Amino acid sequence: MKNTRVFKMSFASVYPHYVQKAEKKGRTKEEVHEIIYWLTGYDEKSLQTQIDNKVDLENFFADAPEFNPNAGKITGVICGYRVEEIEDELMQKIRYMDKLIDELAKGKTMDKILRK
Repeated sequence: MKNTRVFKMSFASVYPHYVQKAEKKGRTKEEVHEIIYWLTGYDEKSLQTQIDNKVDLENFFADAPEFNPNAGKITGVICGYRVEEIEDELMQKIRYMDKLIDELAKGKTMDKILRK
């Protein structure tokens, strides 16, 4: 996987796609936020700061207050790769987020998405 281009994308450019994907399937922006908060430890204010500052994905995850220790329970295929087998730690974190948003759009309950 050639990752450097993905790592330099701003979170602000990806975020609207997450919200749009969820809303298209009848889910809410608030649910997207709940997933982001759970995975990264950001809260409403710190997430908005990351978006406003157009922080790239590399720094978005590097600056995350507390990456959820249960993220390792996220398994499955996203973009043709098994998330649990991705060796690059940053790419794995990005794909974890993608996978959770996919699960939201596919109608899974929040309890299952958040591995409760």
